[in-house]
Amino acid sequence: MSIKRNSYSKLIAWKNDKFRKPLLLRGARQVGKTTIVREFAKEFDNYIELNLEKESDLNLFVVDDVHTIINSAFLLKRKIENKKTTLFFIDEIQESPKAIQLLRYFYEERPDIYVIAAGSLLEFALKKVPNFPVGRVDYLYLHPLNFIEFLGATDNLAALEIVNTKPIPAFAHSTLLNLFHEYLLIGGMPEIVKNYVETKNISQLKKTYKNLWQAYKDDVVKYTSKELDRKVIYHVIDSAPFESDRIKFEGFGNSNYRSREVGEALRTIDLAKIIQLIYPSTSLQPPIQADLKKRPRLQFLDTGLLNQILSLQGEMLLVNNFSNFHKGLIIQHIVYQEIIAIHDDQIYKPNFWVREEKDSNSEVDLIYQHGKYVIPIEIKSGPTGTLRSLHQFIDRSNHPFAVRLYAGNFSIEQAITPGKKEYILMNLPYYLASQLPTYLEMLVNEKGNN
Repeated sequence: MSIKRNSYSKLIAWKNDKFRKPLLLRGARQVGKTTIVREFAKEFDNYIELNLEKESDLNLFVVDDVHTIINSAFLLKRKIENKKTTLFFIDEIQESPKAIQLLRYFYEERPDIYVIAAGSLLEFALKKVPNFPVGRVDYLYLHPLNFIEFLGATDNLAALEIVNTKPIPAFAHSTLLNLFHEYLLIGGMPEIVKNYVETKNISQLKKTYKNLWQAYKDDVVKYTSKELDRKVIYHVIDSAPFESDRIKFEGFGNSNYRSREVGEALRTIDLAKIIQLIYPSTSLQPPIQADLKKRPRLQFLDTGLLNQILSLQGEMLLVNNFSNFHKGLIIQHIVYQEIIAIHDDQIYKPNFWVREEKDSNSEVDLIYQHGKYVIPIEIKSGPTGTLRSLHQFIDRSNHPFAVRLYAGNFSIEQAITPGKKEYILMNLPYYLASQLPTYLEMLVNEKGNN
């Protein structure tokens, strides 16, 4: 089974770019980096794959000369170099800071060779590179499958065609919502999705989920050499799924670890992209700035993994509307995951908006920069009159645009805040979260049409 990834078109564009540089493919373990490169290799006449976790491959980089490295790689892999196109793939490059440093010389001395490097713990390895080739490397970030990719992987081709229709037709809503609930249940880890397609049995996925999560925990030993730091990281990973919406470092997971120790552990795990810290912002205009002094939320790599850890999947099979399920945190989590996956050319973290005053607190689930506007987005169901925090944002903002992601049909309506400010509200079904930028363009254009 081959899963078509949205990032594949970016790889094709990179191949066709005459000014291309070595491409550094980044992302957490098991999100499909190696798989997509192997599929992409079919676009080339020659393919050399090195895995630097293998000593024989790693030893190629004891020299500084890229010509020697390339010639030795062809010899090692028993292939003959010719004048045709060659893709040179260096997997697990985090095992050799020197190999990372040498990427610049591939760019400068062998521009005829197409070079892709990938690694799962690159953020840690990059700290050890004294002269990182800034400006001589391109980047692409790979995430778990989003809903669009999930539809393709599960062979829901008719739904895939319809979901790309803008605006979404009303007759397709119920079907797409049910398929999104299936995606919400399973998540987007490629191995999980592949097994689900083959078995259609959720109960058989439990072992694969557990193995994936254990593999992430086992990576802890690579993050630090200090025994206390390892213990704190293990505790944080084990406790994090059971924490409430916004967290405190002090007493995290009912422990006696100090705030500084927990904070350092969470920032380490954040670098590995297993669990990310999502901070609030008070920004009403671009740029959105995270307030690191306020309590953050936790965002897991994949919602399906989180569901499995919390033993929610059996209960979720009986739920039709996830707006209030598990206090609404699961639907919020999958929306965040979809928004993160939109950005494959940069490290991106979503933000939520807070206004914390003595007698009045407000919190908008998500804010998103679209051009010159910061758009408030609520993730919930219910009538517009319940959007108190969103109204607080709109009353203070310099524009009249807002979005509600919910389980209902797509619509755009004229609304008014209790403060008498008129605004345009786009009601967007959850399953369109990955297409948010396109629909925001539609929303902003709506003002000019009225």
